Amino acid sequence: MEFANPKILWLLVVVPLVVAYYVWRAMQGGASIVISTTDSLRSAPRTLRYYLRHLPIVLRVVALVLIILASARPQSVEHETKTETEGIDIVLAVDISTSMLARDLQPDRLTAAKEVASQFVANRQGDRIGLVVFAGEAFTQTPLTTDQSSLQTLLGRLRSGVVEDGTAIGNGLATAVNRLRESDSKSKIIILLTDGVNNRGQIAPLTVADIAKEQGIKVYTIGVGRNGTAPYPLFDQRGRVVDVVEAKVEIDEKMLQTIAEKTGGEYFRATDKTSLEQIYQQIDKMEKSKVEKFDITHIHEEYLIYALWALALLLLEFIIKYIVLKRIP
Repeated sequence: MEFANPKILWLLVVVPLVVAYYVWRAMQGGASIVISTTDSLRSAPRTLRYYLRHLPIVLRVVALVLIILASARPQSVEHETKTETEGIDIVLAVDISTSMLARDLQPDRLTAAKEVASQFVANRQGDRIGLVVFAGEAFTQTPLTTDQSSLQTLLGRLRSGVVEDGTAIGNGLATAVNRLRESDSKSKIIILLTDGVNNRGQIAPLTVADIAKEQGIKVYTIGVGRNGTAPYPLFDQRGRVVDVVEAKVEIDEKMLQTIAEKTGGEYFRATDKTSLEQIYQQIDKMEKSKVEKFDITHIHEEYLIYALWALALLLLEFIIKYIVLKRIP
């Protein structure tokens, strides 16, 4: 509760003065009749009028307080904040080929990519994010969604070897573009992460890049793996690591750069987990959602109820004083 004219509340200091004046007048006494003795009056029963004799002044004082409060214009104030968010539709296209098990990123490329991508998802409040994975084939792990928890769970479950091995970058990118084709968002981006060279699939990556450009989709590409060679685990038939060998790192950086340039994105190279984290942080800063906040204040005038109660009390005072407690002139 707030008051539009709070200075009027200073008039409340008059209330104790009115009460004090009434007490003083009562102590002075009023009109009197001379009688020989008051003994018979002492034993007379006390009627309702006796107990109501001070009620009119009480009603008048309360009415005075209500009138002062009404004059100060009491208001109930509600503050509301509305947020309008113009989100970005994002598809993460992640390479899950067996080469992503190389250990130049700790503990390996795929695990590092999942952990960093999960943190990226957590920072994108209000955005719709989808997940596409590819190796020799490509498929949608989850369509565009704002359910960050479910998306992070699916990211954590990504495994290498669940589809035919290979690196079908074109197919992975095409699947991601299809996920965004019907999006009505003003901003649509793909973050394509791979550690190899396109060696499988039915569609060339640069052809898909042209389609993405026509669709207004920006593609950020990330090449994962250090230069030269990287430690790569060898597995037995039971999936146990039997040896770790140095394997040559091959990333088609020229192609990834061209895809990014065609679509207005940017190419990055991640040689360790720290640099991968920095890449996602940089993309996060470059592709910010538009958020506008509006502070709205609703003011409701409450003086009328005080005024009505004051009027009712003054009317009640009049009835009690001049009808119930009618005095002899």
